[in-house]
Amino acid sequence: MTHVLAIDQGTTSSRAILFDAELRPVAAAQEEFAQHYPRPGWVEHDPSDLWATVAGTARAAIEKARVTAADIAAIGITNQRETVLIWDRATGEPIHNAIVWQDRRTADACAGLIAAGHEPEVTARTGLLLDPYFSATKIGWLLDNVPGARERAARGALAFGTVDSFLIWKLTGGAVHATDATNAARTLLWNIGTGDWDDAMLALFDVPRAILPEVRDCAASFGVTRADLFGREIPILGVAGDQQAATLGQACFAPGMMKSTYGTGCFALMNTGADRVPSTHRLLTTVAYRLDGRMTYALEGSIFIAGAVVQWLRDGLRMIRAAGETQGLAEAADPGQGVVLVPAFTGLGAPYWRPDCRGAIFGLTRNSGPAELARAALESVGFQTRDLIEAMRADWSGARPSGSGDNVLRVDGGMAASDWTMQFLADILGAPVDRPQVTETTALGAAWLAARQAGLTDETRFAAQWALDRQFRPQMDEAERDAKFARWTRAIAATISF
Repeated sequence: MTHVLAIDQGTTSSRAILFDAELRPVAAAQEEFAQHYPRPGWVEHDPSDLWATVAGTARAAIEKARVTAADIAAIGITNQRETVLIWDRATGEPIHNAIVWQDRRTADACAGLIAAGHEPEVTARTGLLLDPYFSATKIGWLLDNVPGARERAARGALAFGTVDSFLIWKLTGGAVHATDATNAARTLLWNIGTGDWDDAMLALFDVPRAILPEVRDCAASFGVTRADLFGREIPILGVAGDQQAATLGQACFAPGMMKSTYGTGCFALMNTGADRVPSTHRLLTTVAYRLDGRMTYALEGSIFIAGAVVQWLRDGLRMIRAAGETQGLAEAADPGQGVVLVPAFTGLGAPYWRPDCRGAIFGLTRNSGPAELARAALESVGFQTRDLIEAMRADWSGARPSGSGDNVLRVDGGMAASDWTMQFLADILGAPVDRPQVTETTALGAAWLAARQAGLTDETRFAAQWALDRQFRPQMDEAERDAKFARWTRAIAATISF
């Protein structure tokens, strides 16, 4: 068995990538699915779409590679985090659409908990903040708004899961109800210090323990697939939330190493090793991975809209037909106009955490057009990343005054393919940006976990295989960098005060 199958279930599409024994991609398949917006600020997925696209792309990747299930040693799963599903244990049928991590319907519930003074204890136990981004208030909404759900949950008839748990359940035919430490750490219900579901948090959010999955290491046995799915049973040996999987795929095993993934949103993580570093800049203290029962922690900053701003240009404004057109437009834009786009379409993430904010554009002139908007959209990703990295470095230097961490940022995800965007990122950060040869590091991280558990690789060997495609070095002078970022800062302040 010389291959590993990675299932990468994302916010707007599902993909499957088959890797060989050296963790080189052999074949891939991807399929988009519908986004549902029942009310402003609400975002849902049809669970049947999640399952159908995962099963379909997995079969397609195997077929493209011209291998059989007998050639596959293991499956690794990575997934959009915080998204919530609840299903019936007897039938496997979800009780409602999945509530997506971007969803803002529980903003008032979170504001009430903050006003009641609960956030410090929540942060101390979970490393997170009280925001509708996370799973717990979404679970509460489902239990309170689906008729009979609370009663069924109390008697153990329902199961909760983030997307990984739902897929494991479906893949194993309901034999396994489990998650991994990285996904559990995003629910507001799991204590990242004790490594267990937290009774105080379960009580605060009124979530019954009976619906929760078992929490396992990232590299562990999560059961075997139904034989009818792929022709034979295949063991599921690795699971991690998408951003933690990308951290592993970037081989960020040493404390101080940083990566930033550009998908629908942007998520920057810094490995802090065995140290649980509390943030004084409203970042998240979270789990990077848990292997062999040992926890490795991270600081994380979350941006809700990164690649999604390009989708907005394409699907909302119909300004472009394909994402790749934005680079040419940005290059053609008049740089003197200074248009600033704050893409707070679903609120502002770290370090602001303002779910009530909405998007805004500043600096428009009569000559502003598609090129200037495209440039502002791409620049917004760099500006938001700088917000995160500055906060991250400040937290890290406060925790380790004698250690500077790594000044290099490793990048991946769809937007990392844009040379213009990555060069602007290096310019606005004033630091090198490294793009690896394999930019699908989320799937690669999931594959590595499964391969590690199967005995095919380890950390040292995998880190040595990491290969640079291109390093982007800062070219913008400091005065211009500071002026641009000051304009962004003013735009953020105006957006928040609107």
